[in-house]
Amino acid sequence: MSKDPLNEYRRKRNLGASREPAGGAGDAPRFVIQKHDASRLHYDFRLAFDGALKSWAVPKGPSTDPREKRLAVQVEDHPLDYADFEGVIPEGHYGAGTVMVWDRGGYRNLLADKDPPKDMASAYRDGLLEVWLDGDKLKGGYALKRFRDGDKPQWLLIKMDDEHADARRNPTSTQNRSVKSGRTLARIARDGKAEHDHE
Repeated sequence: MSKDPLNEYRRKRNLGASREPAGGAGDAPRFVIQKHDASRLHYDFRLAFDGALKSWAVPKGPSTDPREKRLAVQVEDHPLDYADFEGVIPEGHYGAGTVMVWDRGGYRNLLADKDPPKDMASAYRDGLLEVWLDGDKLKGGYALKRFRDGDKPQWLLIKMDDEHADARRNPTSTQNRSVKSGRTLARIARDGKAEHDHE
């Protein structure tokens, strides 16, 4: 039996206090990008497969310009139900700060159509994922390519050159509201503080 992919996630957190999900079942091919205002503002890119959300921290967020290669640092797997998490992780907890569901939707594994076909788990182990995103803000092909191993493997997130590529678009600066609630980061933070003050 394989080890629990969420061990590291649970070890780092006090889930009762942070209100982050502990983990649920299901393995739908979906993705989420969460804007996370922690010690540094970044975007967490997550793909659901193998019973968890495989996750990368992308400091500058995703681009729609194929010429831009964005650093994506692999972090611990997250539970599938984390895809719906939006709120404030309290001070003193791992990842403290405000989390927004910036984009989400389904995805398709483009390598499944290649010869020979490759499933997501094999592609992940080999260090090259190619997916077609169908989100509210991001659509089209994206590649994740590992270029450095280690404790926190480093990958590049690259937009493929297809009909959804657009060098003029800059969705991380122009589309700054949650696709889940319509709120800004500041509003989520205010709401989280008000909720905490009422307890």
